[in-house]
Amino acid sequence: MGQLSEITIDAEDPQRLAHFWAAALDGYMTDHSGVRLKSDAGPAINFQRVPEAKSVKARVHLDIVTKDVEGDIFRLKRMGAKIVGEKEEDGRTWTVMQDVEGNEFCVIHGAD
Repeated sequence: MGQLSEITIDAEDPQRLAHFWAAALDGYMTDHSGVRLKSDAGPAINFQRVPEAKSVKARVHLDIVTKDVEGDIFRLKRMGAKIVGEKEEDGRTWTVMQDVEGNEFCVIHGAD
């Protein structure tokens, strides 16, 4: 069976989105192309230019798990992310946000 080595995300401005996610995710950095993130701990993330804008909710999204929920949400908002809502289910809570191109992602309230 294959191994997950890369995630590709469609973007209007791949470099802008790559820089947002490089800053949002600890341990990731852009490579020389400016549109690919790499990390020793996780799969590479590629951002590819597409001609159309995002128009519907994505079927796949990224989750950020953190113990410093308020601090990380504040930091992400300063970087241009927006809060969409708060969710709670089965004793877990998370915040739904959008990145700088409107892609949804979740900030998961991690265990202490």
